[in-house]
Amino acid sequence: MSPEGKTLLNIIVLGLGFMVMFTAFGTCGNIEQTVIKSFNSTEFHGSGYTSMAIIYAVFSASNLIAPSVIAVIGPQLSLFFSGLVYSGYIAVFIHPYTSSFYTLSVLLGIAAAVLWTAQGNLLTINSKDSTIGRNSGIFWALMQFSLFFGNLYIFVAWRGKSHITDKDRQTVFITLTVISLVGNFLFFLIQRPDPEPAPTDASESLLPADISDSSSVVLSQSLCSQAFEAFKRSIQLAVTKEMLLLSIPFAYSGLELTFYSGVYGTCLGAMTQFGHDAKGLIGLSGILIGVGEILGGGVFGILDKCNRFGRNPVVFLGLFTHIVAFYLIFLNIASDAPVAPEEGTQMQAFIQPSVTVALICSFLLGLGDSCFNTQLISIVGFLFRDDSASAFAVFKFVQSITAAVAFFYSNYLLLHWQLLIMVLMGFMGTITFFVVEWGVISRQRDSDYDSI
Repeated sequence: MSPEGKTLLNIIVLGLGFMVMFTAFGTCGNIEQTVIKSFNSTEFHGSGYTSMAIIYAVFSASNLIAPSVIAVIGPQLSLFFSGLVYSGYIAVFIHPYTSSFYTLSVLLGIAAAVLWTAQGNLLTINSKDSTIGRNSGIFWALMQFSLFFGNLYIFVAWRGKSHITDKDRQTVFITLTVISLVGNFLFFLIQRPDPEPAPTDASESLLPADISDSSSVVLSQSLCSQAFEAFKRSIQLAVTKEMLLLSIPFAYSGLELTFYSGVYGTCLGAMTQFGHDAKGLIGLSGILIGVGEILGGGVFGILDKCNRFGRNPVVFLGLFTHIVAFYLIFLNIASDAPVAPEEGTQMQAFIQPSVTVALICSFLLGLGDSCFNTQLISIVGFLFRDDSASAFAVFKFVQSITAAVAFFYSNYLLLHWQLLIMVLMGFMGTITFFVVEWGVISRQRDSDYDSI
C-alpha cells in the first residue's frame, strides 16, 4: 500500500473507531437527563446536567496534561485506555449510584482530554497541508454516523413511551456498553505511517519510540523531559495571537455542543404538546442532528480541494444555519423546557408547537456544528502542524470549559437566555475566525510570491 493510501486508511479507521464508541456515548449523553428524571430511587440524586458540567470542567483542566500523557505512551494507547473510561461511565447507568456516577464523571473528564488530544495528534501526523481539510471532513462525517445509529435505536425502543422503566434503561445501557468496548479495540488497527524524509518531533510519533537499548534511568529522564516540554509548549501556544483569536470560536463550539448534545433533547422530551411520542422524539432528533453532521463533514471533505475561498464561507454557512435554527427553536419550544420536571412543561410556545419544525432545527444544528468543527480542526492542524498535540489540547481546553459552564447554567436558565448567549458568541467567534483565516491566506500568497 502506498504511503498516502496507508494514511488515508488510518483516518478512516480512526473515524470508524470514534463512530462506534460515540454511538454509545453520544446516545448516553443525549438521553441521560431524561433517564435520570424517570429513575425512581431514594439512593440516587444525580443530575445529568451536573454530571456533564463536572466532565467538561475536569476535561478543560486535564487538557494541560494530555500532551504529556501522549508524549509518554503514544496516541494509540491513549485512545484505548481513555475509551475504557468512556465504557465505564456508560455502564454506571445499568445500576446508578450517586457516588459512582459522579466519580466516573471526574474520571471521564480526564479521559476525554487525552482522547481528543490524541485524536487531533493522529489526524495531523496522518495528513499533509494539502489533505488536512479533506481528512478533517472524512473523520467528522464518519464519527457523526454515531448519532444516526444510536438515536435510531432509541427512537424505535422508546417510541410512544411517556416513562422509562428500569428494564428499558438497563437494556439500553448494557447494549451501549458493549458497543463502546468494540469501538475501543478498533484503535489497534491504526498503522504506523511511513516516516518523513526529515526527522519529526518525538511527540508526533504514532507509537512510542523503540527504547529497548536504553537504560531505565535514561528512559525515565527522556519521558519526563518529553512530558514537561509538551506541557510547556501548550502554555506557550495558548497565548499566541492566532490561538487567542481562535479561542472565541472554540468557546462557541463548546456552547453549541452542550445545546445539541443534551439540552435540546431534554427540551423535546419536556414538550407535552408533542404527545406521547415526545420521549421517542429525542432519538429521532438525534438522528437528524447526525444527518446534518454527516452531510456537512462529507461535503466539506470532498469539496476541500475545490474551495478557492478558504474556510470562511463554510464557517459563515455554519453561523447562518445556527441562527435560523435558534430562531425557530425560540418560537417552537416553551421557555421553561430545559428545566421542566418529568411531567413536562405546561407553558405555551410563541407558535403552535410543531414536530416538523423541531426536527428541521435538529438537522440545522447538526449541519452548522459540522461547518464549525471541520474548519476549526482544519485550521488548527494547518497552523500548528509541528505542535499538533499541544494545539489540540488548547482547542479542547477552551471548548470544554465553556461546555462545562453551559451545562451548569442549563440547570437554571430559561431557553431564550441560552439561545441569546449562543447567538452573541456565534457572531463574535465567526468574526475572529475570519481574521485568523485572512492571515493564513495572506501568508500563503506571500509564500507563493517568494517562490516565483
